[in-house]
Amino acid sequence: MTPAPLPADEDARLQALHALMVLDTPPEERFDRVVRFAAEQLEMPMALVSLVDGDRQWFKSRVGIDVPQTGRDVSFCSYTILQAGTFVVEDTLLDARFADNPMVTGGPKVRFYAGTPLSAPGGERVGALCVLDSRPRALGPVELAVLDALRTLVNEALAGQDADTGDAQ
Repeated sequence: MTPAPLPADEDARLQALHALMVLDTPPEERFDRVVRFAAEQLEMPMALVSLVDGDRQWFKSRVGIDVPQTGRDVSFCSYTILQAGTFVVEDTLLDARFADNPMVTGGPKVRFYAGTPLSAPGGERVGALCVLDSRPRALGPVELAVLDALRTLVNEALAGQDADTGDAQ
């Protein structure tokens, strides 16, 4: 298992994440609705809104995973925040970074991961909207576009905007 390197803007990224004041808050329907939709439309047993803190990833919303957080060292989303586009691992057992990850070798036995980075209003990548499966998979262009569109909804929610109107809440 190879933990992801820290982003070059790690200090600013963590500041932006904490300024959102969303870590360790109760569930919210606006996030839960997106995660449920992602799981249903992409036919995935697991989906998350994951926020990557200094030493953990915390799940603002989750479907198919019982734990509310994991260590950052086992986080797939820590790789997602390193890039602007969607990060896909079609088969975790064939990827040296993840083959011996406890999330792969033990429950929930993640074999597929696709995550698109979530951004704070200043553009800092603070987490990921991701879908996971216990079998290897691939996503086509339409599925990737769905994930990207859902990312926009989560980014708006993180910024405190009403996704229907664009108005601040």
